[in-house]
Amino acid sequence: MEKELIINSNQQEIQLALIEDNKLVELHNQPLKNNLIVGDIYLGKITKLLPGLNAAFVNIGYPKKDAFLHYTDLGPQLKSLVKYTDGAISKALTTHELKSFEIEPEIQKKGKISQVLRKGQTLLVQVLKEPISTKGPRLCCEITIAGRYVVLTPFSNVIAVSKKIVGDGERVRLRRLMESIRPMNFGFIVRTAAEGKKVAELYDDITELVEKWKQIYQQLHQANAPVKCLSELNKTKSLIRDFWNESFSRVVVNDRKVEEEVISEIRKVAPKKTDIVKYYKGHKPIFDQFGITRQIKSSFGKTATMHSGAYLVIEKTEAMYVVDVNSGHKMVSNDQEENAIRVNMESAAEIARQLRLRDIGGIIIIDFIDVRKNENKVKLYQSMKKLMETDNAKHTILPLSKFGLMQITRERVRPAIAISTAEHCPVCDGSGKINPSILLVDNIKRDLEFIIKSQSPDKISLTVHPFIYAYFKKGMWNLLMQWRKEFGKWLRLHQDNSYHMMQYKFYDDNDEEIRLS
Repeated sequence: MEKELIINSNQQEIQLALIEDNKLVELHNQPLKNNLIVGDIYLGKITKLLPGLNAAFVNIGYPKKDAFLHYTDLGPQLKSLVKYTDGAISKALTTHELKSFEIEPEIQKKGKISQVLRKGQTLLVQVLKEPISTKGPRLCCEITIAGRYVVLTPFSNVIAVSKKIVGDGERVRLRRLMESIRPMNFGFIVRTAAEGKKVAELYDDITELVEKWKQIYQQLHQANAPVKCLSELNKTKSLIRDFWNESFSRVVVNDRKVEEEVISEIRKVAPKKTDIVKYYKGHKPIFDQFGITRQIKSSFGKTATMHSGAYLVIEKTEAMYVVDVNSGHKMVSNDQEENAIRVNMESAAEIARQLRLRDIGGIIIIDFIDVRKNENKVKLYQSMKKLMETDNAKHTILPLSKFGLMQITRERVRPAIAISTAEHCPVCDGSGKINPSILLVDNIKRDLEFIIKSQSPDKISLTVHPFIYAYFKKGMWNLLMQWRKEFGKWLRLHQDNSYHMMQYKFYDDNDEEIRLS
């Protein structure tokens, strides 16, 4: 799988587009004025206890609303964290190291918030989720500091290995290596990227993470809450850290400062690959140049159309997302079961992409086209699980229910991306909306291909608005010439002033309209 990262930097934000096999799979926006990032660690102050919710509100300096901390997110080592925080603030602790630190007993899993915390108490917390809708940030007290190969977890002696590392021998090797080099009372989670790595690389990663823990310790000295103690990497650096592998073929940036950051981060993980970073000097916007804008327009509407003509309808309700799979009218077989499973399999791939791209979280209900055979139901379920393996967000997929519905839960960490793709109608001057005009040529080509394959008429003509007619005729090697070479059939083109800009019709050799439905 070939990966590319396209980075668009402007005065307001940095936009990152992750491409896999020429398809946009993730889109990240980082506002330059937003200082709150998932993973940031703060010294906060508890402003209010909520016994009814078994939670607390914490002031971390977020201007709009206090952050939310639930009892289940306190973590079993809360008492050790509180003891360490108080000791660091008062300077009773003289070092950041934990080898002489006495670990406190774990708190009860089903205890009460009022038993372990009090109003006005200062507490070391980490941002778990960004503010979503009317909710403030969500916090946790299970502090983790992520590196390239391992994740540090203080006040623990547990070594955990990623489940994606499947070889028993490799798992045992990594666990033994980590036990031999880890500092006392620091636990670690070994990430998938650590597979096959040598002890020196793991040790360097651990040393860097312990140094970050030392920064937290130094920030706590006589600190007055709220204050940020450690900032997570920005989106650009964290994407490279978490997603980098040898399949990356290109990183394109339109900002010199961001380019330096990217090269610096890649130099840490793959020194020989820094030459794949390219600075974009073109006059066109970088997202337009690399086709990102076109993919955004085709992917973020209420409907998402696939190459075959089948399409998804994605709706958001208060409680969940609902996805409806539609075959359209372009069936290639008379066998209903065969058509259904073909459309469902194509839709499953698109749904997996859409969940990552829009970062949809919570409950997702998918209404696939009904299939009767049990083997096809199992095939669809297994395919969906396979397709979702590249999704780093925690998720659970259930088999098709008796009603033919598939249920998915996906972790929501940041607000789902919502981009309006409708454009003002050129006919009614903005009083109505149409599908994105950037996709018009793609739609005409897709319909032409379907007509040729399904009906094979001797002659085909296309009637369009004069503006579109001029666009098709432009240049010696125009679109009509390209399509003739691709499909082996000449398309006669006509113009009609009565058509609106987005209207087009196909006709056969008898000048009868070729209907697609």
